[in-house]
Amino acid sequence: MASEFLGDQASRSGQRRRPLIIATMLRAAGATGVQTHVREVTSYFAARGNEPQVVTPMSWGGPLAVPAFAPRLVLDQISGTAGVVWYRFWHFRFLRRALRKKLPGLAEDAVIYAQCPLSARAALETRRPSQQVVAAVHFGSSQADEWVDAGKIRRGGLVYRAIRETEKRVLPKVERIVYVSSASKLELEHYVPAVAAVPAAVIPNFISLHRDKESSSDTELSADLVNVGGLLRIKNHKFLLEVLAHANRLGRRYTLDIIGDGPMASSLVDLARSLGVEDQVRFLGRRDDVQQLLPRHRVYVHASTRESLCIAIIEAMGAGLPIVASPTNGIMELFKPGVEGYVWGLEDPETATQILIGLLEDSARLASMSKAARERFHRDFDSTVVGPVIERFLMTDSSDATGDRSTTPSKEHRE
Repeated sequence: MASEFLGDQASRSGQRRRPLIIATMLRAAGATGVQTHVREVTSYFAARGNEPQVVTPMSWGGPLAVPAFAPRLVLDQISGTAGVVWYRFWHFRFLRRALRKKLPGLAEDAVIYAQCPLSARAALETRRPSQQVVAAVHFGSSQADEWVDAGKIRRGGLVYRAIRETEKRVLPKVERIVYVSSASKLELEHYVPAVAAVPAAVIPNFISLHRDKESSSDTELSADLVNVGGLLRIKNHKFLLEVLAHANRLGRRYTLDIIGDGPMASSLVDLARSLGVEDQVRFLGRRDDVQQLLPRHRVYVHASTRESLCIAIIEAMGAGLPIVASPTNGIMELFKPGVEGYVWGLEDPETATQILIGLLEDSARLASMSKAARERFHRDFDSTVVGPVIERFLMTDSSDATGDRSTTPSKEHRE
């Protein structure tokens, strides 16, 4: 079992409490996967008496931040590409300046945990000679593809190529790499072969469950289905609405809560209306009480066309929800089809509808998969299980980390 293996790794750690800096281009607070990862790592280390210092571009600059960051909002309306260039240029420089101010005052054995290639570049350019840089890879083959998916840049264009060149130049220079999924590791090594020589570990995203003891209202059904994520084209909420419409035609009327906000909101509301499912779907917007809301549903559904490792699915499993999701990138490392949920293909809403009906109409199967999902979460994705692994990996000297391939999820579910 993964928990036994990881517990053994933690028991052997005995590492020093080295200063830990988390360098990120994003604000520390937020709902993205990177921000959740930063929050969980910070909470885990703080509970162990070694609270990391989170350094962002906003950590330096004061009044200068306004003229540097605000124009991006205008540029985005004119040209997504210009907005990306402005964002990367100024956020990198402010982060580098913040690190240049912070790192000289830290011990020589400090670790800088960089959350993207640009953060890693800023750390490499400002660290003291013995301070180590560990890069987190939260993406698949390249961050450039994520900007393409967001509709901001053109695949193969000048900015696209520049982002990829930065990744090729920076990532092979760091001391260690944390991949959030085996899929992201394989994709990056294919695209940047030189990173295969960097000591690395596949350590999945993880969360702490903070839900209070359930009250009677916590168990009241809010909707049959739930999805959590930004309302972006890549998240493919259109597919979920089409599945509801197909189910209606088959005499099954299910309800869906969509938690999140984003640029696709108005078009999705219009689509729900045109498909005749507007009274079955609630767009709840961004919520800070997701863990309290999830148990009020029967199944978690996901239709994203690209994911490195989905924290929303992990959180749903912690709430005991069976998963129905697409076999996209790292998603297949989260659950085993037939055990904790099912896979559906995104090219065929009618077949997907049959899969969903088969699960929702079988109470025994729902109960079994709910139990298995919760067990899988506690075995492979709980902070008490994964926290010791990332602590050991981050706090180990690079020379000692060579060959270390501590991985989760458990082996039985990766086969």
